[in-house]
Amino acid sequence: MSQPRPSAQRLVDHVDRLGAEHPPIALDSVDFTVVDPVTLEARFGHVLDYMARVELEVDRNVLELTTMLPDPPDVDVFFYRDVWQPQEIQHGRILDELQVRLGRSNADADLDSVGTKLKVLGALAHIGAFQDVVRMLYYVTGMATERSAVLAYNLLHDGVREMGETAIADTVIAPIKRQEPGHYAFYQLSARGLWAELAPWQRWLVRLLRRISFSPVGANNPQQLADFGDVMRTLHIDEDSDFAAQIARVEMELLWARDKGLPVPPYVTAAFREALELARARAAAA
Repeated sequence: MSQPRPSAQRLVDHVDRLGAEHPPIALDSVDFTVVDPVTLEARFGHVLDYMARVELEVDRNVLELTTMLPDPPDVDVFFYRDVWQPQEIQHGRILDELQVRLGRSNADADLDSVGTKLKVLGALAHIGAFQDVVRMLYYVTGMATERSAVLAYNLLHDGVREMGETAIADTVIAPIKRQEPGHYAFYQLSARGLWAELAPWQRWLVRLLRRISFSPVGANNPQQLADFGDVMRTLHIDEDSDFAAQIARVEMELLWARDKGLPVPPYVTAAFREALELARARAAAA
């Protein structure tokens, strides 16, 4: 495994702080008291299910990372194995427990599938210069994922609190959303550092692969994309929202700085629009 450069010390210190200051949330710290479980489930049950599934699937995400990155920097392994995975798994367990208490089934999480495309990337990543391309894709994907989580948890927290479900807002949603910005910061620091080192051909390849592979977090097939659209509709995220611009801000700045005046990469806008269209079509057909 490659050794971190001296310039990576800032990242190591950041991950150290994340682990020390934000240990996995203890289940006995959560108050699952719900004032009106029927209304909470009807309004936000499917949102809890989607978020629980995405959080629980970090076990599969780690398998994907070990497949795609045969020789990652030590700080990356330290982050995803010792800090990120334990925190996110606990988020998923807590959200899943909440939805079960509301009368729903456990999230149907895929914990161990690794797709053929990722295996091909992993095989190519044994070439060091190509692994840097894959690492950059990992970082920009992580930025979009974690920024989406921060924004969505903020909206969910506000909605649950407005319903008077203060125990859920304060002991479930709030502790989870406090841990997400640190993950985003790791990806952002990593992305900025690596982008500055990439050769022009590597940058070109990152742009190409990002453009053809982007999908919203947790949306790996048309049904899940429609589910994501339902989450967007419930949280009042629509075509006029700045949600897409916020999750893609640093990605836009790094990958697409030459496209002045374009607030969001077109592939991000298109994916979010498709999610909403699929969700609306499914609702109309029900």
